[in-house]
Amino acid sequence: MRIGSSIVLIALGAILTFAVQPGVIPYVNQTVIGYILMAVGAVGLIVSLIMASSHRTVVRHRGAGVDDVDV
Repeated sequence: MRIGSSIVLIALGAILTFAVQPGVIPYVNQTVIGYILMAVGAVGLIVSLIMASSHRTVVRHRGAGVDDVDV
């Protein structure tokens, strides 16, 4: 799960929790589903940020030094 999909899950959960009136979807507690989606999105966002920060690589370039020049 990447950062974008985590944000989408958080947004969908917030919409279900706060913007949609209860009872629109019969036999489903929309508020609980919204909170679950927001929690999963938050966990996914944290994991994505941790994974993104640990994938930094160092690239070293070696230029021509004095010993490397052909005369």
